Amino acid sequence: MGGTLLELVAGDTPVEVDWFVLTSTPERAEETRASAEAFLGAGAGRVRVNTFRDGFLPFQAVEVKEAFEALKAEVSPDVIFTHSRDDSHQDHRFVAELTWNTWRNHAVLEYEIPKYDGDLGPLNAYVEVSEEHVRAKWDLLREHYPSQASRQWFSEDTFRGLMRLRGIEANTSSGFAEGFRARKLRLDFGAASSATGHALELAAANGSR
Repeated sequence: MGGTLLELVAGDTPVEVDWFVLTSTPERAEETRASAEAFLGAGAGRVRVNTFRDGFLPFQAVEVKEAFEALKAEVSPDVIFTHSRDDSHQDHRFVAELTWNTWRNHAVLEYEIPKYDGDLGPLNAYVEVSEEHVRAKWDLLREHYPSQASRQWFSEDTFRGLMRLRGIEANTSSGFAEGFRARKLRLDFGAASSATGHALELAAANGSR
């Protein structure tokens, strides 16, 4: 979702981001902090790095849950980006489950991760990414995550190809997008009663239900 971060920061509305990392090593923590500043700009984000053991999050459930509860007491974001509950990686899946368990009245968007498990699937929410930010995303990833350079998936064509596919699905003008899964949305139509409100109803033969 690096492209989405770049689009948010480039928008007209000021953005504050809390970057919450659960598993890390000293090397990865340094990479995370440097990349957060590069993606968000100085002062636009707060990075919190925990040191839980990679691959063992479900077996450290109490401690991880306590970390989530502590974070909940400090922040109430407009939107939360997290892993997918259908992610095959046990750590990712556990983080998604705790996200939904901890923040019940917030907009949650689950991002996708290309990897060996092949668990990519259909999505229902998209953010258009400009060509400029498609290029910038890879440049920043390559610069700030040298620890991942040997990974098979860590290449420009992986990230660009996935964003191109999602751009086709979303029919974006740039041809690129990042996709998310929105499992639950609460809609507020309070403003729809104004004179400029406009709604279109499409019904099958039996009419509205």
